[in-house]
Amino acid sequence: EVQLVESGGGLVQAGGSLRLSCAASGFTFDDYAIGWFRQAPGKEREGVSCISSSDGSTYYADSVKGRFTISSDNAKNTVYLQMNSLKPEDTAVYYCAGVYSSRLTPVPYEYDYWGQGTQVTVSS
Repeated sequence: EVQLVESGGGLVQAGGSLRLSCAASGFTFDDYAIGWFRQAPGKEREGVSCISSSDGSTYYADSVKGRFTISSDNAKNTVYLQMNSLKPEDTAVYYCAGVYSSRLTPVPYEYDYWGQGTQVTVSS
């Protein structure tokens, strides 16, 4: 059974940092692209960042470039999202997702497996 479990969300003041983790099981991690998405109330789910577990290539949305860093520990089947200089507009439920592909994509419907989400709240 494929499972993705996020952790690390919480409440932080503007300018602070959080590190999200996405622990994957039930599939060969090396063959997948893993993405981080977020959804704020009343808004569509958007792609934040993704990484190819096979070659480590990455993608970042313009809104998070220079502040967020995605990384992968294939030995632990875990992907991390380090979020620095957080802003109130980063407040959302953050999801990780996986797709069997070497091609990076920030499009949510292209992903097959999803975690349950973790809340990130940034206070001003």
